[in-house]
Amino acid sequence: MDAWFHKQSKLIQVILLLIPVVNYIVEILVRWSAFLKKHGVIRLVICIIVTIPTGIIIGWLDAIWTLLFNKLLCE
Repeated sequence: MDAWFHKQSKLIQVILLLIPVVNYIVEILVRWSAFLKKHGVIRLVICIIVTIPTGIIIGWLDAIWTLLFNKLLCE
């Protein structure tokens, strides 16, 4: 899922991260698939933080971060 997300244009990525319910689902899928591929303690902590209900807020921060730097926060 993370490879698919990163292949999308920046506009599509930002739109996916701005829509509240879609943003939460995309965050969970992208973060956990990246963790399963690359592992790491920091990725695990971010995955857990995104999975709890604060994931929507993290998704909005990721939308801004993606717009500015073309990657997700803490990636």
